[in-house]
Amino acid sequence: MAWLVRGLVLLGLAAGPALGASAADIARAIRENTFDLDECYRVRDLTIFKDDLKIFLTDGHLIFSKPVAGRRVAAMFTADVEGGDGEVLLRPPDVAERRSLGAYIDSATLDDHFRDALLIFTGDEYDELKSQFSKSPANKKAPEVAPLLQEQWGGALRNIGESYQSRLTLDLLGGPGHPPGLFAALISSAKLGNYDVVYDPLALEQISAGQIVTRDNRIYFDTWTSFRARAVREGPQRQPLTLVTTSYRIDATIRPDLSMTAVTRVQVKPLADGMTTATFQITPDMTVSAVTVDGRPAEFFQRDSLRSNISLDGNGLFLVIPPEPLRVGRQYEFEFHHSGKVILDAGDRVFYVTARGNWYPIHGWQFADYDLTFRYPQALDLVAAGDVVEDRTEGEWHVTRRRTSVPIRLAAFNLGSYRRARAERGGLVVEVCANRALEPSLQPHPSTLLPLPLNPLSRRKTAPPDTLPPETLPNPAERLPELASEVASTLDFMASRFGPPALPHLTVSPIPGAFGQGFPGLIYLSTLAYVGAIPASRAALSESQEIFFRDILEAHETAHQWWGNRVTAASYRDNWLMEALANYSALLYLEKTKGSHSMDIMLDSYRASLLAKNEAGETVESAGPIVLGQRLQNSQQPAAWRSITYGKGSWIMQMLRRRLGGERFLALLAQILKIYDRAPISTEQFREAAAQFMPPKSDDPKLETFFEQWVYSTGIPTIKLKYALKGKAPALRLSGTITQSDVSDDFSALVPVEIQVSRGKTITEWVRTGSDPATFAVALKQPPLKVTLDPNRAVLRR
Repeated sequence: MAWLVRGLVLLGLAAGPALGASAADIARAIRENTFDLDECYRVRDLTIFKDDLKIFLTDGHLIFSKPVAGRRVAAMFTADVEGGDGEVLLRPPDVAERRSLGAYIDSATLDDHFRDALLIFTGDEYDELKSQFSKSPANKKAPEVAPLLQEQWGGALRNIGESYQSRLTLDLLGGPGHPPGLFAALISSAKLGNYDVVYDPLALEQISAGQIVTRDNRIYFDTWTSFRARAVREGPQRQPLTLVTTSYRIDATIRPDLSMTAVTRVQVKPLADGMTTATFQITPDMTVSAVTVDGRPAEFFQRDSLRSNISLDGNGLFLVIPPEPLRVGRQYEFEFHHSGKVILDAGDRVFYVTARGNWYPIHGWQFADYDLTFRYPQALDLVAAGDVVEDRTEGEWHVTRRRTSVPIRLAAFNLGSYRRARAERGGLVVEVCANRALEPSLQPHPSTLLPLPLNPLSRRKTAPPDTLPPETLPNPAERLPELASEVASTLDFMASRFGPPALPHLTVSPIPGAFGQGFPGLIYLSTLAYVGAIPASRAALSESQEIFFRDILEAHETAHQWWGNRVTAASYRDNWLMEALANYSALLYLEKTKGSHSMDIMLDSYRASLLAKNEAGETVESAGPIVLGQRLQNSQQPAAWRSITYGKGSWIMQMLRRRLGGERFLALLAQILKIYDRAPISTEQFREAAAQFMPPKSDDPKLETFFEQWVYSTGIPTIKLKYALKGKAPALRLSGTITQSDVSDDFSALVPVEIQVSRGKTITEWVRTGSDPATFAVALKQPPLKVTLDPNRAVLRR
């Protein structure tokens, strides 16, 4: 009898998953779903409204899918009739999103007529559409068309259903915290090709539109626009998390073949009472094999695809169905058994950890206590976050246990055959590990396993590796004591200004490639930062690139102990703050140790990267405002995210520093770390905090114009100064005019003019630019020695 109940559920004839359908049953039914030949209609003038998103099925045929767990989850509309038509209408609510949309479709409004649309939904769309049938006699059944539509579009239904499998299963399981309501229209039009429009009530930004494209053998999802729905904009914002994670206990074994098996135990507290489904994420390279909740077996479903993660942050969404609903006020222990390969062998006992932040199950990057035990071959070394509480050998195995002294966001590890050096500053301990051999990609015999990224800060796009003559091979461990001292000095410099780092013990470890990453208590640092001098084959690197590898990279990743690991970003739109603050902190240290000239070189290189033009003659900076975050890493300008986030982000901090003054700027950073310690900060909260440190009687005291121009918009102006001196001493009058160009008419910047009146004495006049020439006048007693426009790089300009 049980098989009959389950069969009824899968056919949609029962009330839903409560009668026995498992997540696997529902997922399989989604994957194998077909159209219902008895639910095919000739339709006219049907509408689907999802707040700002409007879809009109003006004239055509509509066929619904068969039910899954009591709900019909898909329909196919085709306008393949005489005069047939469908239309989608979407207008983003703000200027930045309208500009983003316009960059892709040459219009600030998505108003497109289409021929075909596959609709995916878990709400009441079926009933709502059927209720509109009575409004027109043209709406009637069309059984003669159903077989043709099934033949033509049945494969697309299965493919797209599989792509949305995890997300649809989550909605169909339902329960508190995960109400159904997903709607996606996969549209095909003559004008725009194939694209998606999505309404997802579980997402931080409920409405989005975009397109999967391929460029240079790489797949992108170009997000045309993404924003909060009107109902959310005008009401309370939804809590993005459904679980609070308080502690992790992970036991991991790394085998000689570098495969990993692990048991992760995480303590959680539900935020919604009666939750029947919990969501977690893990790298697709890890397979979850078993889950228990408080020792009782739990069902789980793991599936990954590009579309299923469009609206949910990160990769590898998987579902856990506890044996009974979770109750608010109780704490539960989820235990996961997972395995996979997240370590690659680069040769010569040099290893590359691929999943550095999601090798174990997470539910959002929340602060939690960590207790980590690693079992690995005795011939290797392993480093991770936290203090060592146990270190022993068991035959051919080495066992290390670490525990964090304070909550951290995530736990990373690294593996190798290391030499080590240690340094201390002000109670902070730094340990630097270096590989005993140079990675093969830097040796005479080329290796294509781990080629170096083209851009120093890029972690994705790669180029063929270089080789070196044998006589010039550097030793990666040669600078160990020097590097340990440099990191310790950097850590001490930043701690004296920002307060204590994420953890008091910082380990630096090497990673193949030309990038770095800063995790709590652990830094991954490119081998190029170890060797001291740029290898001979890279002698063509610019002065700024040499400064990057020699000075910036290590300091930038060290700064992430504060920016990203103590203070976090509120959303993807605010991630730029963490990178910009980390990079500018590195520039502050560079300025202190190497002088302002080195800092100026880096700022000028960032400006050059922003002003570089693509094939269409557009500057990199014009790809979009910095708050678009990872959306800037699109198919149109793949390098834009790096240049804008790091380069323009550093310039924004430089301009704020010049506007506030050095002491006020540092006081601002210290205050942010105090107020948002182990908490997220948004861009608007950062603006409000910065405004509190503005000098008295400042122009733009709330920094609203500054943020509108530099953070929420695009544009780098050309600014020119003309001035004249009239009168006789001591009644002289210096009159000047400042003009701007290469930006929109509504662009405005505050530009300093420095007037040197005597040795060591200057007058600074701040002038607000605009579409019309801006004038100023200063009374002087004697002729100025020098008049200079923006001598200290207070404005990002051409």
